[in-house]
Formats: sequence, structure tokens, C-alpha cells
Amino acid sequence: MSTRRHDVMAALRDWSKPGRRADLLAAAWQAGETNVSALAEAARISRPTVYADLKSRGVDPDHRPKGNSVITNLSSPLDIEGFTGVGERMDAECNAALRRWAAQHPDLDPRGPEGHTEGMRLVAMMDTVARYADVRDRLAREQVARAERDRLLHQVELRWEALSTAAAWLAAHHAYVLAVDEARIAIDMWYERAESARSRSFFCSSPRDEAAYRQIQEAGHPALEDAMADLDPDPGVTTYALRANLDQAHERRMELAAETLRLAGSGASR
Repeated sequence: MSTRRHDVMAALRDWSKPGRRADLLAAAWQAGETNVSALAEAARISRPTVYADLKSRGVDPDHRPKGNSVITNLSSPLDIEGFTGVGERMDAECNAALRRWAAQHPDLDPRGPEGHTEGMRLVAMMDTVARYADVRDRLAREQVARAERDRLLHQVELRWEALSTAAAWLAAHHAYVLAVDEARIAIDMWYERAESARSRSFFCSSPRDEAAYRQIQEAGHPALEDAMADLDPDPGVTTYALRANLDQAHERRMELAAETLRLAGSGASR
């Protein structure tokens, strides 16, 4: 057997080993890829299979690891030298910062070169904090909506599986139908949040901006680059695919449910 053929066959056998796919999925998850739809597409398997494989490796898909790209402190308020990033406070915060500087440097003229330099620094700080706050909040909302979207899509699968052993079948089926509706709403909500997040970018256009951005991070707030890179490049396409898959599966399942009810009805009438 040629070397190339041997290598190809070895790779095929390695992929075919029991549990190999689950190992690779778990490794991808631990490396930071927690988008179940992306994992399913990459592995060419269904979302329920992704969940099953992850759980077989001790990974709970409903609890995503907090990596560098996750905005973990949405509720953490900004206060960088008195700047909060709240639009209607910006002018007042800048004036207050200038007054503090003047009080701390009574020997310097606020209208002189030093005062002008400090004023430019504070304006850059004010602008950077405001832009950072806007982008951070949009990214955080997208991540929350994405996690909720995936959770509810998984809930649909759990509700459907529960029908197989449900004692109160009609109640369980109603719970499944509600889960499908909630998943649809979650997909649409995520789309809105994703488009909102993609509509803003964060960048530093001057050394003063860069210094302000470093100061924000030094205060314990996350960098934004990884989270921006983690955004879906085309939320519209993803939304269409998720809705289509959900609706197609639901349509088929409703046919199966109708058949189940028909058989149950005919059995009860005998």
C-alpha cells in the first residue's frame, strides 16, 4: 500500500473510532467554540447529536465557558475618571473633570498649554468611554440573546424526546409546541441583537484614544476585539437557516404526532 493511501486510510480509521467525533466536539467546545449550530455544521451532524456527544464527554451545553470573547460584566458600571459613557452626562462629566484638574494644579493656568493638553486628553477619554460603553452593551446583549437562542432550541429537542415516555401525552405535546414558539421568538430576538452589534465598531484613531482604551481595561473592563470577531458574519443567513430547520422539523413532527393521535383514537374506539 502506498504511503499516501496508508495515511488516508489511517485518518479514516481514526475518525471512525467510537467516540472520536465526540472527542473532537468536546475539544472544540473547550477551545471556545460554543455555538452549537456552528459545531453541527462543521461535523455534518444534527444539533441534537452535538448535544448528545458533548454530554457524553461531560460537557453541559447549557453552561458555556467564560472565555476572552465573552462579555462577563455587562452590569459592571463604567467610571473612568468620572466618565460613565452615558450620553446625557458627557458634557457635565467633562466639565467636572476639568475643574478637578484645575483644583489639583492651582499653579497652572487652565487656559495655558498644560490646560489645553489636559482638556484634549479628557475629551478623548470622554469619547472613548462613550463609544466603548455603546459597543460593549450591544455585544453583551448579542451574546445573551445567542445563548438564550441555543438554550431554547435545545429545549425543543428535550420536549420532543419527552413525548416518547410522557404519561400525560397531550400536556407534554403542548409543552413541545410552546417550546417551538419560544425558540422562534428567540431566533428573531437574536437576529435583532446581532444586527445591532454589527452596526457599531470600536477603534482607536489616536494615541489619546489608545491610552483611554488601556485605562478602561486596566480598570477591569474587557477588551472588545475578540467579542467583535466572534459575531456572526451574516445574521440574516443564520436566522433563515435556523428557522427553516426548526420549521421543517416541526412540520414533520406534527405529522408524526397526528399519526400517533389517530392510532390512539382508533385503539380507544375498539
